[in-house]
Amino acid sequence: MNKAISIVGVPMDLGQSRRGVDMGPSAIRYAGAVERIENLSYAIEDCGDILIERPTEKEASPSNLKHLHTVVNASLALKRTVSEIVENGKFPLVFGGDHSIAIGSLAGITPHYEQLGVIWYDAHGDLNTEETSPSGNIHGMPLSVALGRGNKQLTELFQDHPLKEENIVLIGVRALDEAEKEFIRTSNITVFTMHEVDRLGMTEVMSRSLKHLEHCDGIHLSLDLDGLDPLDAPGVGTPVVGGLSYRESHLAMEMLHESKRITSCEFVEVNPILDEKNKTAEAAVALMGSLFGEKLK
Repeated sequence: MNKAISIVGVPMDLGQSRRGVDMGPSAIRYAGAVERIENLSYAIEDCGDILIERPTEKEASPSNLKHLHTVVNASLALKRTVSEIVENGKFPLVFGGDHSIAIGSLAGITPHYEQLGVIWYDAHGDLNTEETSPSGNIHGMPLSVALGRGNKQLTELFQDHPLKEENIVLIGVRALDEAEKEFIRTSNITVFTMHEVDRLGMTEVMSRSLKHLEHCDGIHLSLDLDGLDPLDAPGVGTPVVGGLSYRESHLAMEMLHESKRITSCEFVEVNPILDEKNKTAEAAVALMGSLFGEKLK
């Protein structure tokens, strides 16, 4: 893996309805992310945080997508920053913020690869569109947007570089809306629900995931902390019981490190307001340790 890492925070909570996840980047830094990765002999450049506008009163209560204008602008700013990081030969590490920030991350990364693979480590599919979303929350749509589906102001960020369905693997899914289920049934996306994780075990799930993406020239990891069980990561906006364990998640990160194929990643949905003594941010930082090669011996 690239030993030069550039960190960028995206303190945004406008892609969903529960306030507080905008403090996620600060919580992750406070939990020692920079120091932990530096101790693994990586060169770290912390680029600070993307400036997030506050929405106008009119935008705060739209009829369809919530805070669309502000999310588009934030995504564009992140796209430019991440693209510059890649152009400079460094590894982009993004701290969220709600999962809508993945729109900007992926929009900045996809043009630099012929076949970008994505591992979506999450309780949710995030495959809704403006027409199917029951809430209008954009954090439930980033994967659809990256595929070129949904609101034009969002999909235009990808121009001629959308993701390909066959290059996406979802892991840990256990909460899908009906429209998402229907789309997945007819798509080429690979999904490992908690049922598959339980039956196959995490070692087999990760082996199959990496095998499926072996044709890709880069792999982006998008890790939503609600992929973990709420017992291990209570500080998230949309917790779903019956999730991935702390130890399973470490194993997944260790295997990703051993593969030497992760070229960018983001950790999202850490909400300190809903957390217990920064437990979720500390879990995120511990998982980063495993992803970047931390070992017991």
